[in-house]
Amino acid sequence: MWLLMARFFFSFLVISAMGYMCSFKGVDELQENYMEKILNLLTVSELREIASMSKNGTRATRKQDLIASVFSSYEDGVCPFLPIAILDRTGICIKISSKAESLIWRTERLFFLNGEQDLSAFLLVDLGIIKYPAYHCIISEQIFSARSDLIAYEEAIEVAQMMDESLDENKSESVLRCIKIAESRMSHTKASHSTASELVTAFFSCFSASWVYSKVVFLGVSFLERERRYKDAINLLKRLLFIFTCDGRRGNWTLRLSIDLEHMGCPNESLLVAEDGLLDPWVRAGSRMALQRRALRLGKPPRRWKVPSFSLFIKRKIREVHIQGRPLNCEAGIKSRFYGEDGAQCGVEQLALQYYAGEGGGWQGVHTESGIWLTIFALLMWDIIFSDFPNVFRNRFQTAPLDLETDNFYPARKNLIESQLQKIYDGMAEMILITSWELYSGTACRGVNWDRHSLPELRAAVTCVGGPCLASLCRHLAQDYRSWSSGMPDLLLWRFHGEYKGEAKLVEVKGPRDCLSEQQRAWLLLLMDCGFNTEVCKVNIMPLST
Repeated sequence: MWLLMARFFFSFLVISAMGYMCSFKGVDELQENYMEKILNLLTVSELREIASMSKNGTRATRKQDLIASVFSSYEDGVCPFLPIAILDRTGICIKISSKAESLIWRTERLFFLNGEQDLSAFLLVDLGIIKYPAYHCIISEQIFSARSDLIAYEEAIEVAQMMDESLDENKSESVLRCIKIAESRMSHTKASHSTASELVTAFFSCFSASWVYSKVVFLGVSFLERERRYKDAINLLKRLLFIFTCDGRRGNWTLRLSIDLEHMGCPNESLLVAEDGLLDPWVRAGSRMALQRRALRLGKPPRRWKVPSFSLFIKRKIREVHIQGRPLNCEAGIKSRFYGEDGAQCGVEQLALQYYAGEGGGWQGVHTESGIWLTIFALLMWDIIFSDFPNVFRNRFQTAPLDLETDNFYPARKNLIESQLQKIYDGMAEMILITSWELYSGTACRGVNWDRHSLPELRAAVTCVGGPCLASLCRHLAQDYRSWSSGMPDLLLWRFHGEYKGEAKLVEVKGPRDCLSEQQRAWLLLLMDCGFNTEVCKVNIMPLST
């Protein structure tokens, strides 16, 4: 961004000497690609003066319209004096150099450790717009052991950004070039979390060049699959699985490899990949269930005669309820819309809520998916999430510890977590919830949406769900937050029996053309094991009356 020199003259002399600022003061130095930006430095009255000198003139009154008109006149050759007119009014203009921009970007990256926050975070806190949790930063290990690691990480981010842009703009050649670069560099960079003994700092892995390149490569896999280049996709997936031996993403990679091998007409190899994946401790949740279902389907005689031990678990029936709705639209590829009981338009979830509130049993409820559960988990486990552990908090602008979504979170805090889970099991969840709400309401925290769910809703949920079920659910989230933080049932329903007792039900709602994803099926079976009352509500189209 360009600035007027007069406001920063003395500071500019010092900073410019260090190479952190640049300027121009003559017409010859005023490049055309800067001109439109520098016009923004002028006031509306100054822009009108310049516009009045043009042969075409303009009736524009808004600043941006004036700028567009003046610059258009210059490009058309009817306002050749524009550079002189600009400099007469601005004088010397300055801006930070690309060197300074790079330095600021690197500083932000090192401090915030993500690409989402910048220096404005300080201002947002000072103005009271955002409030972050209170915790202690205990730093005993550096994320980047050497400057070369940081440089490699930054280069990987540049490749990832280029990949995103190429995919958005459908530039196939550029996408393939990014895949080649990422695959080559990933192969020559040892993954920082390749052995289980290094799990202590596994949460640093996402700040390594190899981890970023692995994301680029997996994006490349999706691209190649869309292009039906399954052989190339298979080779990349095998490289990922070979290099990253201790990684929570292995489940998805293994599943995709098995699917692509079947596309290539290799059912035997596809089955072997699925079976090997089921022996991998890093394959979990929905991916694990999908591989189990593939192993059952592909492993029928004569390929396999022995029925796997997980067969009964996978084939368990999930209760289904069928309701009918009057459709607003029936087009494929468009989310189903229906007319509700009051004649208003609604989605399948709202239609199901109306059913359960009436003939379905007088339930109260909310359409929440994972949102309410992540909020409840955070409120019940707040003091543990933000307890003092080394290296998981690096600055005062975090909404969760760095290891929350890693295998390190639970074992590092096992005693604290199990003690809290026992309190929840014993029926203290509502008291803990109320205390956390009163102490931390409005404080930014991963998974918490203070505006979406009211305290009465949350209290009703924990009361009706009950301690044992709630403790079991929270344990799974603590042990594997990454795998279980998505895919939960659409509806949470509750109804009270008296003042302090009630029951809850979790419902996955499916429209006429929908079916359960593997992650959703995994969640429903897990919740059944935890003791929850669960079911699937299928919304069917009401038949036309004759």
